[in-house]
Amino acid sequence: MSLASKVASGSRITLEKALQSVLGSKPPASLSDKSGNLYQVLSRQPRDGVGATVFQTRWTGKDIVGSHWEVSRVRIKGHGEHGKAWGYLTWKGKRVSEHEEFIRGGLKYTWARGVSGPKPKAVKHTITPIAPLPESAAQAAEAAA
Repeated sequence: MSLASKVASGSRITLEKALQSVLGSKPPASLSDKSGNLYQVLSRQPRDGVGATVFQTRWTGKDIVGSHWEVSRVRIKGHGEHGKAWGYLTWKGKRVSEHEEFIRGGLKYTWARGVSGPKPKAVKHTITPIAPLPESAAQAAEAAA
């Protein structure tokens, strides 16, 4: 069923499904939301990430919650792999930067869009012992074999 026939039939189409039908099964890297160095993350955003919020992914592992950079100016070089960026730092929910600052560690650390959150909790798996079969069921299983 084509996209036009789905729209004509009145079925609900999401933007994601519409883009997927136009672009193919896998979206291009420019629409990817994965982490990378600061300039890779910013170069995938509109206007090279000006106005975006980004954070170092290691902050989540250190339980630093509510911290991010709000990007105010960017100079991207080399197909989005290198560059310079400036912005305002918010650290643990409080804005620290009064003036625009150079964002350090752009190539050294892994960055992602958004605000740092709590570290994911470790899932504790418990193993429940299997109860032995009753005598009559065990004898019936042996007889069947």
